[in-house]
Amino acid sequence: MEEESSTPAKTVRRLFKPEPPKLDFPPVRNGIDYLASVVSHLDENESAVDERDLKYAVLHLQAAVEVLFKARLLREHWSLVFENPGDATLEKFREGKFNSCGTTAAVKRLRDIVGIPIDEKELGWLKELAADRNQLQHYGLTHNANAVETRAGRVLDFLMRFLWDHLLPLLKGPERTTAEQDMAPVVEGVANISSYVTRRLNRLRGELKGLENQTVQCPFCEHMALVITPERGTCRFCDESWHRDEMLAFDYLGLFDGDKPGGDVSDCPQCNETTLVSGVVFLDSPEVLDTLFCFGCMARYTPDELVLCAGCSRPWPLEAEVDGSTTNLCTDCRQQTDPEYTA
Repeated sequence: MEEESSTPAKTVRRLFKPEPPKLDFPPVRNGIDYLASVVSHLDENESAVDERDLKYAVLHLQAAVEVLFKARLLREHWSLVFENPGDATLEKFREGKFNSCGTTAAVKRLRDIVGIPIDEKELGWLKELAADRNQLQHYGLTHNANAVETRAGRVLDFLMRFLWDHLLPLLKGPERTTAEQDMAPVVEGVANISSYVTRRLNRLRGELKGLENQTVQCPFCEHMALVITPERGTCRFCDESWHRDEMLAFDYLGLFDGDKPGGDVSDCPQCNETTLVSGVVFLDSPEVLDTLFCFGCMARYTPDELVLCAGCSRPWPLEAEVDGSTTNLCTDCRQQTDPEYTA
């Protein structure tokens, strides 16, 4: 007979008791989490924004500003987050036993030491947000809700640009992957905040000046802000980015519905990739609905510049017919019918 265990069941359960969950919010992740809270409170697709939503949006937006500014200062040097860097010691920093700098001091250090451009107008927005936050936190705030939301929208736009331009590019490896995952609901949610969208689109008018003939609608956020360059396509509104390949062409096709003309993809006569899309609309000519554009090589055609190849039905430039033939054939089909033909 086997000897029974002398260890009571209660003791066994105690030995294998799982550890309580740990609070793990390093600076960048902590700041993005505050930002996600802001977006959730202001997202008009979730519910009507009420005064409680606006209250927590302001509180958490100010917290996001402070945390993300200090996260960027940490990338420069850990002593820069101290209220008085001259008193900074590594021991105090590691133990977290120090007073950290405020928003105004953080802005000054970001400008003067790190070299990040923050102009006086943007500094004014940050000060207004800090004032709203202090009144809400300590005294109660009685103010026009639309004005408060508009001010929050300006800072939200500024902070998103700060993240994309000056903080996220510095992250590497798992930290970068985690930050991108955490940012996904933020990027999706800001598109539903009218004050943010209005501010962002107004600013984009200046950014897109001179790029109108290579700017199309973004498949991700659906704003007319996707700039196609010889290297890639990047949306100036949501910062989504694609390599110039078939994926971008087919993602753009997803914008088409039954009420919009076009929406076909075919092989491009110039680069031979399956990236030529019909019905592409550009910012410089939104009334023209029948442009054919290659998302691979950036070739751009009007319908009367192309005909369908009689052999394979791919679009082909009219000027390719140089032998007087009334049969329109692309180079590949012409070579199949006439082995001695050279393009």
